[in-house]
Amino acid sequence: MSTPPPPQALTADTRPGTGDGSDDGAFAWLRALGPRGRRAFGGAFGGYALDSYDYFTLPLSMVALAAYFGLDSGQTGLFTTVTLVVSAIGGALAGVLADRIGRVKALMITVITYAVFTVACGFAPNYETLLVFRALQGLGFGGEWAVGAILVAEYASAKHRGRTLGVIQSSWAVGWALAVIVYTLVFSYLDHDLAWRVMFWTGALPAVLVIWMRRRVHDAPEAAAARAKNPHKGSFAAIFRRGTAGAPGLLRTTVFAVLLSTGVQGGYYTLATWVPTYLKTERDLSVVGTGGYLTFLISGAFLGYLTGGYLTDRLGRRRNIWLFALLSAVCILAYANIPSGANTLVLVLGFPLGFCMSAIFSGFGSFLSELYPTEVRGTGQGFTYNTGRAVGAVFPTTVGFLADSWGVGGALVFGAIGYGLAALALLGLPETRGKELM
Repeated sequence: MSTPPPPQALTADTRPGTGDGSDDGAFAWLRALGPRGRRAFGGAFGGYALDSYDYFTLPLSMVALAAYFGLDSGQTGLFTTVTLVVSAIGGALAGVLADRIGRVKALMITVITYAVFTVACGFAPNYETLLVFRALQGLGFGGEWAVGAILVAEYASAKHRGRTLGVIQSSWAVGWALAVIVYTLVFSYLDHDLAWRVMFWTGALPAVLVIWMRRRVHDAPEAAAARAKNPHKGSFAAIFRRGTAGAPGLLRTTVFAVLLSTGVQGGYYTLATWVPTYLKTERDLSVVGTGGYLTFLISGAFLGYLTGGYLTDRLGRRRNIWLFALLSAVCILAYANIPSGANTLVLVLGFPLGFCMSAIFSGFGSFLSELYPTEVRGTGQGFTYNTGRAVGAVFPTTVGFLADSWGVGGALVFGAIGYGLAALALLGLPETRGKELM
């Protein structure tokens, strides 16, 4: 009787980073994923785009929410804070789940969680209930990106991993753009007291993606096999272990990766949360006008993700982040200090602002994946990315409390401070370009 092949045996269809073997052309990174890798890419891209969509239902509805519930800037800023703080818990838990039950199963759990609680926000009868629902939405929101990025990173070749994960990052801009389109339509045709509820109800869209993922998306076989052999997979203790003479530890990596994530996300979420309010309250733009100005910002963001993904493979992970941390800080300071009446300049500067603050993220998926071994990759990436997100939540909250005295534009300077912190954190992290994950 012949012996059946082992369950994790690899074929050209399943082996990560092979595809048709071609290394040339603009889409070589996509061909190199292979058929299963491309389906994993589709699941992660769609999940992160809808994650973005569900996140932006809040910032875009912020002015209407403040009017409906009678909130001040500090209270509206707290919505973002609780979302990001609870996302640290959700991200850490999702990372452990990804190491223990697999990337795809964990990814589906995160998508279902953020979709359910985004819809629930639309039924909130008061401020306190909405705050609780938004916090619970953060559980799923926190885990989706880290798990999806790892899923695709383990299929991608070392040569193309940066640009592959950069394209995954670009889906954030796709979801953001979709949210702006829906916002413009909903708030143009419905009374604002109802419009914000409808925005949250449209957060049910991810349910369709989960049905498709359940049938079509699978973990990378080599990574799944490596996890199965290790009894310590998904261990928080492992990512805080000090090094010894015989074995390097991960404590230093974890600490500096958290600082890096804190700085980049503190800067980013300051802008993502407060730019719509800045445009409406300090630049006196209408709903349609705000949507038009955000189009320039989002277009820059989309191209920034793609360009940053290319540059992180060419320049290296650290150089790419250093470059765009500097440029993002400069753009924030310029954007926040545009003279009153110069709205054309606000429009023009929106493009480079969106470009730079997004390009810095393109290397994150590959960089954090490459800093950790397979058995704790989900735990390490989920913890560092989302703890940084939670601590970085201090930045948009600070802007909220200072907005009444400094103005939103003046308080945006805290975003630039975040990018400075990110640049300093890189001093404690190694370059990982070209590292094989299997």
